[in-house]
Amino acid sequence: MNSRSQECVQALRYLSKEEAVAMETELLRDYRFGRQQLTEMLGHACATAIAKRQPTVLVVCGPDQNGCVGLACARHLRLFEYIPTVFTPKRSSDALHQDLMLQCERMDLPFLSYLPTEVQLINDAYNLVVDAVLGPETDLESVGEPFTGVLQTLRGLKAPIVSLDIPSGWDADESSSDGISPALLVSLMTPKRCALSFPGSHFLAGRFLPYDIQRKYELNLPKFSGTDCVVQL
Repeated sequence: MNSRSQECVQALRYLSKEEAVAMETELLRDYRFGRQQLTEMLGHACATAIAKRQPTVLVVCGPDQNGCVGLACARHLRLFEYIPTVFTPKRSSDALHQDLMLQCERMDLPFLSYLPTEVQLINDAYNLVVDAVLGPETDLESVGEPFTGVLQTLRGLKAPIVSLDIPSGWDADESSSDGISPALLVSLMTPKRCALSFPGSHFLAGRFLPYDIQRKYELNLPKFSGTDCVVQL
């Protein structure tokens, strides 16, 4: 990494959960970004980061916004000529989540009806597992089954895990030793404070934030190469 890249990483701002929510609200309300538009751009960028590793992928998607990004990511991986497998622990009542599920089904993505509790079956079948179960929007105190069981299974895997935005089970503002320990983290739009001490590979996905938003939140985003929509931090 050259000195300029090091300066960018050192200056990069890690947002609190409150700041991240405020910034996304501005994008939706003041800049007229659509929720599906953001989900598509982020899902494409995540798929780009993952596809560089050329794995056989299992994508585990929760019922909220992080799960929507996971479904969009899985669909884009299929367009990149991979055949990811999708598992959703619980069907969502969210209209966007249902639309993305339908799109994945219509593209003949395989879905698991259950997640094996025998972790070796998952280790043998997949080179990589994408954790899109719980995001910053999740109230961790209200998390119960089937998600607690899914997180317990993911914690026991030897197959490398890629977490989208934050590792499931982590507080967005604090790192955790109790939750999932991914090999790779793909932060969405901006990294969150919990990633400050993240020891694995770290990518930033999403190259679309308006410049005045970047200035307002003093993000100091790193330089993206060429036309890339992801950058390794």
